[in-house]
Amino acid sequence: MTDTNPDQILPAESTAHATSRWRAVRRLWRAETVYFIALAAFAVLAILAHSNAYFDWDLAFALRLQNLRLPGLYALMYGVSLFANGLTPWILTTVTAILFLVRGQRSEMAALLLSAGVGPMLNRTLKLIIGRPRPVSDLVRVSVFPSAESFPSGHVTFYVCYFGLLFFIAYALLPRGSTMRRLALVATALPVTLVGLSRVYLGAHWPSDTLGAYLLSGLWLAFSLEMYRRWKHRATFHPEMKTQEGA
Repeated sequence: MTDTNPDQILPAESTAHATSRWRAVRRLWRAETVYFIALAAFAVLAILAHSNAYFDWDLAFALRLQNLRLPGLYALMYGVSLFANGLTPWILTTVTAILFLVRGQRSEMAALLLSAGVGPMLNRTLKLIIGRPRPVSDLVRVSVFPSAESFPSGHVTFYVCYFGLLFFIAYALLPRGSTMRRLALVATALPVTLVGLSRVYLGAHWPSDTLGAYLLSGLWLAFSLEMYRRWKHRATFHPEMKTQEGA
């Protein structure tokens, strides 16, 4: 049997570790770049929305969408928006958080409260600051009459922060390739995809309102997911796991 020289192993291990670390730094740099570009895009759009009740392309897109004549389209668009009407977002968030707590998934509960609990409050604050008016019936067909300001869309913000977080939790925790995982991913992705169109079709928002909300809520969701990752890694809400590891 030939003895292995430790001096031959350490450089290889050191090189592999350095390569892995460099790749992690590059991924982090790319993520931060995308994050700040999206933040800058939202800031520009918010400033323009503050100064303009709507844009020409807002009106053109909204009219084209509302002129679609497809069986069941109105019922679909109306139904898609129901999960963020009235107190429904708070009820959904509370019930889901309680379910996570009962199942012992405290990190998931905390991430949900951060994303879907704080996100809509941030949205409401920005609505008051920007103060953009809603679409009016002189320009488009208005089927619903929310009372709050228009930019950014509150429905889109809640859907991305709530369903978006559940999408990533399902992706991370459910068994890969399972039917339950596929169904969960579709069930959480579809509302996020359709709600922006729904709000424009119903005349509740301009397209730029929903675009701003996708940018804002995407940024907040990314922050919430990063906090969730850290909490899981450090077992922040599971001190018993730290005790077991230290034993």
